[in-house]
This record gives sequence, C-alpha cells and structure tokens, in this order.
Amino acid sequence: MPIRLEKNKSVLCDMDGVIIWDNHLIEGAKEFVDSLLERKTPFLFITNYPSLTPADLSHRLKNAGLDVPPEHFYTSAMATATFLQSQGAGDKVFVIGEGALTHALYEQGFKITDQDPDFVVLGETRAYNFEMIEKAIRLIRHGARFIATNPDVSGPSGFPSCGALAAPIERVTGKKPFYVGKPNPYMMRAALWKIDSHSETTVMIGDNMETDIIAGIQSGLDTILVLSGVTQVDDIDQYPYRPNYTYANVGEIESI
Repeated sequence: MPIRLEKNKSVLCDMDGVIIWDNHLIEGAKEFVDSLLERKTPFLFITNYPSLTPADLSHRLKNAGLDVPPEHFYTSAMATATFLQSQGAGDKVFVIGEGALTHALYEQGFKITDQDPDFVVLGETRAYNFEMIEKAIRLIRHGARFIATNPDVSGPSGFPSCGALAAPIERVTGKKPFYVGKPNPYMMRAALWKIDSHSETTVMIGDNMETDIIAGIQSGLDTILVLSGVTQVDDIDQYPYRPNYTYANVGEIESI
C-alpha cells in the first residue's frame, strides 16, 4: 500500500536513481515532483556530487522533461562551504574540484589560494593529476585541514568519485579527510536549515542504503527506500538497519 505524505511533511530526496537515471526520468518521477510543486511542499533534491551548481542540476532535469527551479537543489559542495564557514577557522582554501565547488566557497566568503591555506578542499574533477596530489600533500603536512565533499568511491556511471581521489592523499599524509556529504548527518541538518524544516516533520527518499537511508536514520528522519537505483530488495538484508518504507519507485508515494 502506498505511503501517504502528510501535508506538514517536508521532503529531502536524492536525485540519481530516484528521479533520474542516465539522464532519463524514472517512472513516476514527473508525477511525484509535479505534486510537490503544486502543493508547495518544502523540498530539496540533495546530491553528493559537487561538480554541478543548482542551475546546472535544474537544467539537467529540464532536459529530461521536469521543470524544477534551482532553489530546490542542494549539493555536497554547498554543504561543504556551509560547514567551513561554521568552523570559523580561517578563510583561505586550496581547492581540487570543478567550478561549482569553487563557486560555493566564494559565496561563503572564502579565498581560493595555494599560499598557506587553512583548508585543503577536495571535490571531483576529471583534471585530477599528480601535481594536485603533490600540492595537497605538502599543504596538509604544513597544517591545512583536509576536507572532502563526499565519500563516494564511484558515481552512477562508474567513474572515480571523491572518495577514490582522496585515497592517495590520505595514504601519504596519514590524515583522513572529513567528508561532509551523505551519510554525514551534517549535510542533512544543513539541508533542513535551508528549507527551515525539522527532522520530525521531514522524510528522506533515496535509493542507496549506505548514504541516503543511513543518513536519514542518523538524522532522525523517516526514510523511504526506492528500488529504482543502486539498492535492490535482496540487498536490504545485508544491513543491520532498515528504511521505514520500501517501494519500487517514487510513483508509489502518494500525498494527502
């Protein structure tokens, strides 16, 4: 029987594997999102991948047939910038990542530099090279704090993601990065702050038990697992925790 989202419920929702897959909308996604917009439900699409801005993500969904304004997107790059600002431990950062990460940091008032930075911030980039690794190692050894946007080792397409790029820097320096993105509850809390909502009145919808669902559980949210992405029904028993609800896709989620 479909779960019914109450009128006072806010929604945090993953994108890939829930709304879109390989740039095509998943069954039921358009109807579900159109319902959220029509009802003016507070919601955010939260994604661990830091290489696209909210405007980029909005354009991606529009190309797939879904019109969602940029203010409904929240990325690990944005959460990382918010986290660093909350630390109050300096405003200079050395960045390994794409323009979306740099933009998010600029918006929070950070200066991008390789001269005595307070933080080394690692995101994702196809331009990753030995020179970047070497510079990050040197700066961390000289006292810069190691921060990474997300722990994913690979993305939906199978290409290396932030967790994989962090590995050589971690191995050489012996310093583990602080990962801001899911499953870190910080990203969930930051998303809740952005839509002025609370955990007891918010549901987390995702396709990944190791990021979306555990992040929702640790943040005190109700959780919905959809089987339209990486996690299949036979995978659930591998984990000691459970989502509150499990459905084939978001099309099975109704509103009242």
